Amino acid sequence: MNFENTYTKEQEEFRMEVRAWIKANVPENMRMPAMSRGIFGYEEGSDRAAEMMAFWKEKHLELGKKGWLYPTYPKQYGGGGFTAEHEATLAEEFHKGGVVPHHSDAQTIDPVLVWGTEAQKQKFVVPLVRGEKTSHRALTEPQSGSDLANVRTRAVRDGDDWLITGQRVFISTFEGVDYLSGPAMTDPDAPRHRNVGFFLIPNPVKGLTMQNMNLITGKPKFIFMDNVRVPADHLIGDPTQGWQVMGTVLDQEQQSSGSAVAPENRVVTTLVDVMQQNRKRGTHSGSDPVLQQNTVSAWIDHHIYALFVMRTHWLFMSKTAMGWEGATGRHINREEGLRTKARVRTVMGMYAHLGKNDPLAPYGGLQDWQQMSYPHTAGGINIGKVIIARRIGISRTRERAAPTRLTATKTTV
Repeated sequence: MNFENTYTKEQEEFRMEVRAWIKANVPENMRMPAMSRGIFGYEEGSDRAAEMMAFWKEKHLELGKKGWLYPTYPKQYGGGGFTAEHEATLAEEFHKGGVVPHHSDAQTIDPVLVWGTEAQKQKFVVPLVRGEKTSHRALTEPQSGSDLANVRTRAVRDGDDWLITGQRVFISTFEGVDYLSGPAMTDPDAPRHRNVGFFLIPNPVKGLTMQNMNLITGKPKFIFMDNVRVPADHLIGDPTQGWQVMGTVLDQEQQSSGSAVAPENRVVTTLVDVMQQNRKRGTHSGSDPVLQQNTVSAWIDHHIYALFVMRTHWLFMSKTAMGWEGATGRHINREEGLRTKARVRTVMGMYAHLGKNDPLAPYGGLQDWQQMSYPHTAGGINIGKVIIARRIGISRTRERAAPTRLTATKTTV
């Protein structure tokens, strides 16, 4: 099967424009490293992390003015108003050119577009999409794990404001984020799923503190909130509509493939490179049929996942409400990641565990980073199976797609 994409003349001209901008505006030492442990493209703890952060905050403002930061978002809210093809081209060239993605996550922006008032869209969405502000979702509580409806964080009305008290854990963000989004219990007497509101919590603010969790996989945060005062217009939707707003957050996280029409997996491509180089050198490993089979299986696995991503992206940009399709692609990605880890260890042996500071580490320690990463984003493997089961009708409960920024209508909200 041919996995290559074909492009029109206009798309290729746009590609050349993007490449020219990267060449003129992004020096080599500011490009996202091939092996980056920080979720925003920076190696956590590296000497250049702060410098890169400052550099890219400025560049994101430039990209926001061009409409390239959120290319398919509406122009009236700061987006580019471009097509899905433009977005795919930008994603491909940004990946090749080491462009660091925006520090915000769309899972905070999209709920405001779907459920927020026009005033809230102007206040929150426009500066976020333009790169003037940053946001990140903060959902998981210490006791809840993947059961996100098990909310203990409380929001109590105090005049025109809300006072929020509670905790979040495993939050992959940085101290400079302007907004943290997530649910808080507004009515303790109401039934589950009808007792929470969805808030954008400003940062910094009195009563909110962050603390690093120094894990082998990076430094996610503990977040502590003690009577954090949040203005009333930071509540998105009605006071007890938070779980419905969360549906938009979770549906996008589980279903959307973003812009990567055929995402590159550098761990897989470098694994193929290892076998090709070993074969050229005439070493035993280069002609070992078991190692060859592991390498080819990793390559096939990744391209199967790429097909699911391509379909999901097309459905999403075609404003099609997805059922099982996106969740299936996400699930395949999780399992493919685990299989690839094992295959890398089989083919590369102990070299797969050499970190970036070891002079013998292949590809800058890329494989070591991959071995330590975990396929737990948007919930674990079992959560993915439950979502698929609910969508195809073989679970005890049924689930329909939540509204997204492309499928929502006035009657939805």
